[in-house]
Amino acid sequence: MKRLALFLVFVLTFLRIGLSASSVMADDHRSDNVTVSFGLWDPNKADLMGAPLDRLLGDPAMGVGVNDIIIPNKVTIEEGDTVNFIIGGGHVLNIYDDGTKPKDIDTSVIEPAANCPTTAGGVINDPINRIYRGPCFSTSFGTTPMTTITRRDGVEVVQFTKPGRYLVICSRLNHFINSTTGKFQMFGFVRVLGKK
Repeated sequence: MKRLALFLVFVLTFLRIGLSASSVMADDHRSDNVTVSFGLWDPNKADLMGAPLDRLLGDPAMGVGVNDIIIPNKVTIEEGDTVNFIIGGGHVLNIYDDGTKPKDIDTSVIEPAANCPTTAGGVINDPINRIYRGPCFSTSFGTTPMTTITRRDGVEVVQFTKPGRYLVICSRLNHFINSTTGKFQMFGFVRVLGKK
């Protein structure tokens, strides 16, 4: 009987340690930092016309070689977590508050040319429900003396501190709305859950 009791104590202790360790390990695998690719360079894109994608001496003009896409276009995080938006190309990140949908964005409001280039339809400047706006990819706005700053790639790290479903768009008009089909494109959502 003592052997059976000792064996049961050993088994139950082992199970308890195993379950405790697995729950700790499960928490270790949860990331509080998510990555979203916001545009990407494609060395095999058809608009390169057979030329190599060579960015050493200068970026190709007019978005040649860039795919206007967000990958993944839906992510789920917990409140307080961050999203790394890795910008590939001349995209302008805008984030809108909980409940905003693509159809809610006023695409008729365009940033003045003095602030952002007007190529690709210009940069949408709808401030309603906007909680974050990234920089233009090329600007001289706010520089003294007047100097053009070009940023074709970058990383923008944004923390989400309250639960909700946030709309993320590229605010360059022709990236957000396909000029041929008129359909929304280059948008996604960040779903933020309350802390567990």
